[in-house]
Amino acid sequence: MSILLGLFITLFGGAPQAAAGAEADTSAVEVDEWTVPYESSRPRDPYVGPDGRVWFVGQRSDYVASFDPGSGEFERYDLEPGTAPHTCIVGDDGTVWIAGNGSAYIGKLDPATGVIEKIEMPDPRATDPHTMAFTSEGDIWFTLQVSNRIGFLDTESEEVQIVPVETGGARPYGLKVDENDRPWIVLFGTNKLATVDPASMQIEEISLPREGAHPRRIDLTSDGGVWYVDYEEGYLGRYDPATGTFEEWAMPGGRDAQPYAMAADNQDRIWFVETGPSPNRFVGFDPATETFLPASDIPSGGGAVRHMYFHEPTGSVWFGADTNTIGRAQVIPGI
Repeated sequence: MSILLGLFITLFGGAPQAAAGAEADTSAVEVDEWTVPYESSRPRDPYVGPDGRVWFVGQRSDYVASFDPGSGEFERYDLEPGTAPHTCIVGDDGTVWIAGNGSAYIGKLDPATGVIEKIEMPDPRATDPHTMAFTSEGDIWFTLQVSNRIGFLDTESEEVQIVPVETGGARPYGLKVDENDRPWIVLFGTNKLATVDPASMQIEEISLPREGAHPRRIDLTSDGGVWYVDYEEGYLGRYDPATGTFEEWAMPGGRDAQPYAMAADNQDRIWFVETGPSPNRFVGFDPATETFLPASDIPSGGGAVRHMYFHEPTGSVWFGADTNTIGRAQVIPGI
């Protein structure tokens, strides 16, 4: 087993109990879903824009669309066949950025005009923009899974930098950007995390404590913690960059949990979906008590919930499901 210096691991055979004197939340989260009117399109990766519209992509049907939670109305913008959009994120100005996973570009949609501008990848070996996240300046870090690369887009100049990952077949997948504009990435084809120095563009790879781990998604908490879900062996983990140490907790669903989508809320609680069970289960974890919160079934079954986004103004986590739905979990009640 590869162990980092100063490693600390907490491994549980099941869900940990609340710390002494602490009360665990015993209420399950309310989950709502809306059927997308574009059949079998794999709607995914919803993101709430500044006007409250929820934007998402149809990976199998080559579109980007918006959804109005108030009226229940959908609006579709078609992309070229073969685009296979993987995700979208929305800027403060309402611009919708689209990862053209099948067409080697990042798209820039103006919702007012419906015009989509393509920003092509400058390296022919960089073919599949995958997951994106904004910096504090509105620039974009992104992964390229099959290409085994990490990219950076200056949204003003539209210049793209591409950095290859040293480990072959690493499959850079989920990505989040910290308060210092440093990206953190999970290398799904390995048992590693990675990060890139924005100044030097040098990549650092960090081995997880278990050789059999395959981390798939990642998020960050306000204390600097880097959280990940291990899809292969069913663990939730936290890496502390300041000390180089790890803590890990076995999922309530055990080795067959297959945790996929995850998100951290503004109370630093971690939310994830176990996609191994049918129906998929939406589960929370409170780091303050090291307690897993009661699970909520995805009403449609889920199929696979691949990515999630926490929208702070409404206290909700948005997701797309392979059952052709867009979903919302109200994790902060009363908003």
